[in-house]
Amino acid sequence: MKKILVIDDEISVQESFRNFLKREYALVFASDGEEGVRRFQEAFPDLILLDLIMPRMDGMAALKRIREADEKIPIIMLTATRTIKTAVEAIKAGADDYLTKPFDLEELKWLLAKTLSNRDLEKEVQALRTEVSKRYGYENIVGNSEAIQAVFEKIRHVADTKTTVLLLGESGTGKELVAKALHYNSSRRNHPFMAINCAAIPETLLETELFGHERGAFTDAQSRRIGRFEQADHGTLFLDEVAELSLPCQAKILRALEERKFMRVGGSDLIETDVRVIAATNKDLEEEIRKGRFREDLYYRINVIPIFLPPLRQRKEDIPLLIKHFLDKKSAAEGLPPKSITAEAMEILSGYEWPGNIREIENLIEQMVTLSSSQRIDVDDIPPAIRRKPGRSGSNDLISFRELPLEQAVEQLERQMISHALEQSRHVQTRAAKLLGISRRQLKYKMDALGLGDEKQGSGAGEQGPGKN
Repeated sequence: MKKILVIDDEISVQESFRNFLKREYALVFASDGEEGVRRFQEAFPDLILLDLIMPRMDGMAALKRIREADEKIPIIMLTATRTIKTAVEAIKAGADDYLTKPFDLEELKWLLAKTLSNRDLEKEVQALRTEVSKRYGYENIVGNSEAIQAVFEKIRHVADTKTTVLLLGESGTGKELVAKALHYNSSRRNHPFMAINCAAIPETLLETELFGHERGAFTDAQSRRIGRFEQADHGTLFLDEVAELSLPCQAKILRALEERKFMRVGGSDLIETDVRVIAATNKDLEEEIRKGRFREDLYYRINVIPIFLPPLRQRKEDIPLLIKHFLDKKSAAEGLPPKSITAEAMEILSGYEWPGNIREIENLIEQMVTLSSSQRIDVDDIPPAIRRKPGRSGSNDLISFRELPLEQAVEQLERQMISHALEQSRHVQTRAAKLLGISRRQLKYKMDALGLGDEKQGSGAGEQGPGKN
């Protein structure tokens, strides 16, 4: 039962409250401001009803004393009609609302319920924000290696700044996790974090997705749409796979970053925006510039602070920590006691190359925890494609690229990574694409280009079967 402190010197008002509210609320009474402040400190109420005109200490003085001790507790002022101006001043001084005497008791009940509900909602939102901040705090970027410690240090230095950050690294290295850590450890943490995968949205829709559109901007624009730049105002916009942006879209993003203004598609009004942009890519943007596929001026605009996320093959000492982290995380998500792993299984997993990086580890651990009936993950729980003798990771199925021309080496590596992802996902292309950190459309394009016809699934129609679930 919620507790309400009534501070009013009129006995008739106290009796009205007692008779009308005693079944729904626990009531505490005080007859002047001084007693009210003392009762507030002793009773820890959920809401205060505070009269303005009282002996010894009036309502305004009591309001100030209470607000000094608690900025959040809801306070509703009670006032006679002739003192409405003073009540408005009380609102400015920190009261949440006011009622004029004589007041309607049903209106009082409605106002109490609304005010307490809003306060509960505020507490819930704050709890969720705290939980989100913990989820995306530094402690969730797992690793003790020198390479990842250098990443930690850079994140700590730039998190609470307005500086644009460019995250570089292979697919699956945790770029979005770092982007969220930057956001939730900054002063923007209570504002939106908006993420957009530039490779997953068709070029014809991407401009609308980023900047929104006005009604009638094109045939299907039946109403105004707010874009990500506008939704992320005062927060952070994460542009993943930024290298996939078309040149016209790059020009519009550059203008928005430089001028902090943009126009919706089909609009004529400039909209101001305060957005911190964090971009990410797994491509060499300088090479993209040389090939004419990326604007040099945009590159310099987003590459103020580059952060390179190393692949797991360059931080192998972190693999056991990541395995333990994801075992605990998955077990907790399933409501199970944490599962352990045998030394032999850990040795095999630690020796594996992990071409899909952290995303591949997380997916594999989820698979093993789900399918294993034992409390310990053992060698038999590891898929055959990964199970091999320790110290020979990749020696059977990764060729040496040193003597190959660059384009041929890249093609061979892509072929092996895609083949491995298809095998891991049992030839479900949607899952394979997720493992590789690309869209299914990109995967299909690369498979066709590399001549990797998926015999078990063909054009992808097989994804409608049980494997998709």
